[in-house]
Formats: sequence, C-alpha cells, structure tokens
Amino acid sequence: MLRSFTSLLATTSNTFSRPAIALQRQVHGSAICRIDEEPANPSPGEETKKTLPQKASHIVRSILHGSEQVRQETKYTLSKVLARGKYVHELATHHVKPGYMEEYKAVVSELYPLIVRHLSPGVKLVGSWETDIGALDTAVHIWEYKGYPALSTAYTQYRSDPQYQKLHQKMLRLLQSRKSQVMLEFQFWPTHPPVTKGGVYELRSYTLKSGTLLEWEQNWRIGVECRRHHEEPMGAWFSQLGDLNQVHHLWQYPDLQVRKEVREAAWSEDGWPATVLNTVPLIQRMSSRIMLPMSFSSLK
Repeated sequence: MLRSFTSLLATTSNTFSRPAIALQRQVHGSAICRIDEEPANPSPGEETKKTLPQKASHIVRSILHGSEQVRQETKYTLSKVLARGKYVHELATHHVKPGYMEEYKAVVSELYPLIVRHLSPGVKLVGSWETDIGALDTAVHIWEYKGYPALSTAYTQYRSDPQYQKLHQKMLRLLQSRKSQVMLEFQFWPTHPPVTKGGVYELRSYTLKSGTLLEWEQNWRIGVECRRHHEEPMGAWFSQLGDLNQVHHLWQYPDLQVRKEVREAAWSEDGWPATVLNTVPLIQRMSSRIMLPMSFSSLK
C-alpha cells in the first residue's frame, strides 16, 4: 500500500509541475532572451520536513481545488493579470462580395476617417487592411478605445449620426458577412503607434485550448524578445467578447522573402525553440493571413 501511494505521489507531483519545469527550462536555457526569474524552489531539506500525510493532504487539495500556485496566480481575472488595462481593442472582419472590394475601400476610406476625426474622440483606428493571401475578399480593421466607456459611447454615437448611418448602410450593401471581436492587448506587447513602413502585414490567429492562456502568455513573454532581435512586433491581443480563447499576433515585413529569412533567423535564439515547443500543444487551430494596408490606415 505504501509503495502504491508513493508511486501516486511521484506521478502527481510530476504532472502538476510540468508547465513550471518547462518554463524554468526555457528561461534558464536562454542567454539572450532572458526575463526576471522566479525565486528558487525550497531546498531539499525543507521539502523533507513535510510528513507523508501532509503531502497526501496537499495532493488531495490540489486535485479537488487546484494547486496553491495556480490559485494565487488566478485569484484575479486573467484580464487584470495579462492585459495592459489601458485600452480596449476591436477586431472587425468584413467579408466583401467578390468584385466589390474597390468600391468597398472607397466607402470605408470616407466612413472611417469620419469616425476618428468627428464622431468619437476616444477612438483610434490602429489599422485597416485587405487580405492578399488567406481568406480573400476580406477586410480587417483594428480599433482602439479608451476603455469600455469609450466603446459604449462610440456605439451610441454611430446609431444616432445621420452621416455615419448613410455611409454605413452603403458599406453593408457591399458585404456578404461581418464579424466583431473585442480584445485586450497583452501587457508585454503594446500596440505599435502609427507608422508608415510599407511592405506586408501578417495577422496570425490562434484558438487555444480552454485554460491555457496564462501558459501561452508566460512562454510568449520570452518568445517575443527573441523575435524582437530580428523584427519589430506590431501588436498582440487576446479575445474578451465574440469568439473566445483566441489570440492574435500582428507582424510587419518588407516582403515575403524577408519574412522567410526573419522567421528562420529566430531559431538561432536560445529561447525561441522552447517557446514553440511549449506553445504548440496549447493550440486547437491557427490561421495566417497576409494583408496590404489601405490608404487611410495608421499602420501602413
């Protein structure tokens, strides 16, 4: 009986500590992409002071109620733990009727500057793009609001402004469908300010397994520093309303050849292979789209 219980203890201990071990290995294995380390684990002497019943009680509590470490990390909502907390972002995806993209761009190039300049002082347009590779006949727009009050105010103003409604209805006639998602930006990856770079943008979208967002953030906090040595990250967000358990990363490249070279060069960074190894199992599905900025986009 004692031998069986000891085996259970060892197995359960390994199961609970695997993410922490993987992250620790990732941090200590990186000489370049380094972040602040957590305090060292208790010494073996301190650990052996625990009696077998104490260990058994700890295992039972962990199974029934979650480990103490996880409870401490998640006693606040993930939005408070992971997000900058300064802005709310909206990802608007428009599926345009085939053959109508140029007419669509003409309408939104009039509608969206109207929103930014005249309707909502608490709203900024991060960027507007047309998909070049991926889901074609699709436009992507990312909006920035000064918190949820600014988002609610903007929606109210849109419904009551006649000029907005006129252009909005004109735009709707050119669409097959549209989708909206409210997001928060990661604390370690703020949205890039307006800039003109040219080239192409890539939006990589990941649907994560439920409950893995914190682990994703811990690994990418290291991974983005590895990538930053080769390219400038443009933004990263996680969903709050709409499709949930989703993360979006935005990158910019001069062209597709440079994209290839930059992504290959990242593998020379000590922390990057571990980031990929640790995060791939967290993904349910993923997609990538190459986009071209529209003429009025703040990021272009």
